[in-house]
Amino acid sequence: MRLRLFCSLTVFFVFYQINAQSYSGVKAPFINESFEAFKTGESLKFRIHYGFFNASYATLNLEDVIIDDKKVFKATAVGRTTGIARWFFKVDDIYETFFDKDLVRPIKSTRNIYEGGYTKNVEINYDYSRNLANINDIKNSLLSSVKIEKNVQDLISTFYFLRNHFDVKKLKQNDFIRINIFFDAENYPFRMKFLGYEDVKTKFGTINCLKFRPYIESGRVFGDSESLTLWVSNDKNKLPVKIEAGLRIGSIEADLEEFRGLKHPFKIKLNLK
Repeated sequence: MRLRLFCSLTVFFVFYQINAQSYSGVKAPFINESFEAFKTGESLKFRIHYGFFNASYATLNLEDVIIDDKKVFKATAVGRTTGIARWFFKVDDIYETFFDKDLVRPIKSTRNIYEGGYTKNVEINYDYSRNLANINDIKNSLLSSVKIEKNVQDLISTFYFLRNHFDVKKLKQNDFIRINIFFDAENYPFRMKFLGYEDVKTKFGTINCLKFRPYIESGRVFGDSESLTLWVSNDKNKLPVKIEAGLRIGSIEADLEEFRGLKHPFKIKLNLK
């Protein structure tokens, strides 16, 4: 379970589920409700590797669709293992999230995955009037409802929520961002600690980044609760640039490989020898 959760968090950015409020319901001081960090047509691709060994690629694409006569965003995340890794552990994952353009919260999400023989095909519709997630387990023909936390996000919508509502100017080193995630029919409270600023060398050049430490429970895969580190571009796009997770043996990394359709210029400094 924790391995699948990590893969989802890593492949899809990391794509961390950040709630706009702390657990006490008091709005965090670094939340900005009026910024726009992305636009329709944005496309991102990430390379996930273990050292020099490419394990998989993940893409994230954003488009407009109509739901109940209202234009909303549809984000599609696709992850699959490649090459030799596919022989040992085949992964074909498709996540879709439909979210409100103004509030940036999930309306509906789908998850159709194959991970080394483990499969799941689920559709979730969110009812905020009753704080319920209505789950349709298509694979097993089961319907259920689960209570959700206030202002909850799913794996994909949080990525966009954070980028739109995150005021860097108000964030101080060692501040915590509180997280409420709804994943796999459960509510997960996470925390992410802001560690400061750091330049990261990439294939595009050097990118000044915000550095975070998500706190995740120890398990069979992670060595301890501080094994995951995330770097996000320190510009108006707030793109995940790099993720690194320490394992029992070595570490796995996800790097930004391609991007297009960004709303704002991407601040990159050339790598000069």
